[in-house]
Amino acid sequence: MASFVRPAHPWPTEALWQALQAEWPGITVEVAAELDSTNETLLTRARAGDRTACLLVAEHQRQGRGRQGRRWISAPGDSLTFSVGVPYAPRQWAGLSLAVGVAVAEALAPEVQIKWPNDLWCVGRAPAGEGRKLGGILIETVGTAPATRQAVVGIGLNVRSPDPGPAGWPDPRNRPAGLEELLPGIDAAEVLRRVAPAVVRALREFEREGFPAFRARFEARDLLRGHTVQTTEPEAPEGVALGVDDEGALLVHTAAGVRTVAVGEVSVRPC
Repeated sequence: MASFVRPAHPWPTEALWQALQAEWPGITVEVAAELDSTNETLLTRARAGDRTACLLVAEHQRQGRGRQGRRWISAPGDSLTFSVGVPYAPRQWAGLSLAVGVAVAEALAPEVQIKWPNDLWCVGRAPAGEGRKLGGILIETVGTAPATRQAVVGIGLNVRSPDPGPAGWPDPRNRPAGLEELLPGIDAAEVLRRVAPAVVRALREFEREGFPAFRARFEARDLLRGHTVQTTEPEAPEGVALGVDDEGALLVHTAAGVRTVAVGEVSVRPC
């Protein structure tokens, strides 16, 4: 059943636990007032042999992180940070972050799009390339044998745009977005209620069918498609994003032809 770990604010934990049972029987739900990192907490448990399914929420993360070790700043009430850990054995792992992104975006608002490979952006009516980052996804695993591998899917979302402090944002275009701009009055608990079941459902679907089941839905939310981008892939330093293939790799039309970018960083080239 659900467990409660000293949350400072009310959360729909029991109702959420009941909803998640339909998607992943036996999953537990925990809410903590403060943790170093929800991802690291679940990874540590998995390394110790605990391979149960768990949704873990932290009202505040002291050492939250994103891809490549970047720090993810969270503040109670202003953001939602949670991780889902499950024993996992998909036929292939490629494209999982995009599938999770699709689930999150569809559960929130039409203005939420996905920036390959793992960012969520708010675009609204902004011109191409002028959207603002709303959140991110970090997927990590423990174990090597498919039957015993544990996947930990971490998600961070801004409910309100982070406070830049007295100095403000050096460039307003880099100011992160907050869900409250799209959904006035929404709070972290309501965001979790919308998003968590969708993520767990997507994990089940991806495990059965892989990324091809999500490809068309991703294309409807693809922030980069049709825009000139710069990548860290030496064979595709710059070109026009053409979408993704059936394994979730980015397709970029360069001067030397179409190139595939499976890993790395991508940015929209300023006009």
